[in-house]
Amino acid sequence: MSDREFADFARALADAARLVTLPAAVLSQAPEDKNAGGAFDPVTAADRGAERAIRALIEANYPDHGIAGEEYGTVRAEADLLWSLDPIDGTRSFICGLPSWTTLIALLRGGAPVVGLIDAPMVDELYLGHDGGARLIRGSRETRLAASACTRLGEARLATTDPYLFEGAEAEGFERLRRGSRVARYGQDAYAYARLAAGGIDLVAENSLKPHDYNALIPVVRGAGGMIGNWRGEDDFSAGQVLAAATPELFEEAVGVLSA
Repeated sequence: MSDREFADFARALADAARLVTLPAAVLSQAPEDKNAGGAFDPVTAADRGAERAIRALIEANYPDHGIAGEEYGTVRAEADLLWSLDPIDGTRSFICGLPSWTTLIALLRGGAPVVGLIDAPMVDELYLGHDGGARLIRGSRETRLAASACTRLGEARLATTDPYLFEGAEAEGFERLRRGSRVARYGQDAYAYARLAAGGIDLVAENSLKPHDYNALIPVVRGAGGMIGNWRGEDDFSAGQVLAAATPELFEEAVGVLSA
């Protein structure tokens, strides 16, 4: 199958997740804490139900593919084609009744993300990247995505999920980035990368991300012409640091500021 066909299947997976998450989003969710005694890490029945729905469709259609999900772990990790799942990215926003949470789905081939999907069900926006392009889907309408032309930090609209998640040298680096940017917005989780692909945000810097957090972002950002890598400007995301920028020039400037 082509990546375009797998992208269409990813849309079907997102539709299945919406059937679980949207009804739950209008109800009061009682979260559990996956990290009792440490930093609050919420999970809800909707997180688990959405991942089960996605997994069931993959197993029915591609039983030889691997699956790595936030809630239920990994099966067939050795498979050349593997689906990366985060059923609700931004569970804190979800339990607060905010609309910025997303569903993240990626297909990896040989360990590299080739299809990425960021679905924002509450605003009915689905961002899809593959084969060097990216598009925004609202109902039956599709729009090609293009990152902004911003090349200078002083003109950039910066986003991160929570500036208080940074400590030590990371906190100092992000503060330099914030002081140098034109405006900073917080609390969007993966939706910030979707809006970068759409041209509304120019720069995103985050840390402590896991593969299910960033795999889907990569094809969407790159498909829209943006740059995404780690804080050193490399493709190794294993340390959890992710930096995305609208242009190569802005990316390079941001790398320099973070490492100063």
